Amino acid sequence: MLTRKQLDLLEFINRRVARDGVPPSFDEMKDALDLRSKSGIHRLITALEERGFIRRLAHRARAIEIVKLPESLGGAPAGTPRVIDGGLSQTESRETRSNGAVQELPLLGRIAAGRPIEAIDDAPAGIGVPGHMISTRARHYALEVRGDSMIDAGINDGDVVIIRETAHADDGEIVVAQVDGYEATLKRIRHSGDMVILEAANPAYEARVLSAGSVSVQGRLVGLIRTY
Repeated sequence: MLTRKQLDLLEFINRRVARDGVPPSFDEMKDALDLRSKSGIHRLITALEERGFIRRLAHRARAIEIVKLPESLGGAPAGTPRVIDGGLSQTESRETRSNGAVQELPLLGRIAAGRPIEAIDDAPAGIGVPGHMISTRARHYALEVRGDSMIDAGINDGDVVIIRETAHADDGEIVVAQVDGYEATLKRIRHSGDMVILEAANPAYEARVLSAGSVSVQGRLVGLIRTY
């Protein structure tokens, strides 16, 4: 059984997917349901996911897949956003690098290297990447950097970073971190007990100290492409 608000949100997402091919943004959902904050939308989406009606997919702002619909909404899923599957095998003991040929990776959008943005922007496209950057035992994707918070790590505004999908990262690694399910940012990660520290590589930006439960790693930096 769904609450009225849950059903209203599912109907709104389904209608927008059918019309535009992608789900609405958090702001659009908030306005449509007349809620005061996006945290209310986050709770509704979590409830819909727990009940098996939707599935959230990593790396993109609007990566919500409708799994099923109640009979009152037609009982059939609408179209889904094009994203890549997540997850790496935990049994992998070593990496195998691909050859030097150029490989095509999905360019999933733009990510903030500065103040966190709501999430990674939609930008369905591809980019050619030297094969030596990529392990054949993992999935990879590319993101365009926006901001200057990682300049002391050699990452500039406009660079394209190559990310290896993983949910785990060691202290000091540069990662794509998702905060509270919708903010996404590129930062160096450190762990301290039950807290996670997201560090910039620019003294103009303060580190963010967050509870471990509010941060999920979506991948770690393995390469960079710069256009002059």
